[in-house]
Amino acid sequence: MKESDIEEYLTRLEEGIKSYKSQLYRMCWYMRGGVTIDNLLFDLSLEDIQIMNQIVQDNIEITKKSGMPLI
Repeated sequence: MKESDIEEYLTRLEEGIKSYKSQLYRMCWYMRGGVTIDNLLFDLSLEDIQIMNQIVQDNIEITKKSGMPLI
């Protein structure tokens, strides 16, 4: 690989990591202490995280449809 290709690849990896970490921190916020960042990073499988994320997304959608505030 060329040096420029390696730099581009590493930049994409860094962006992916930032995005993933952002999703995990948001999940922590939505779970209101029900899960910690340590749980998400070290204790749970990717499948568990995906399931929890879908539950959070479903609950956000239900809250929006009901007109209740999402605090």
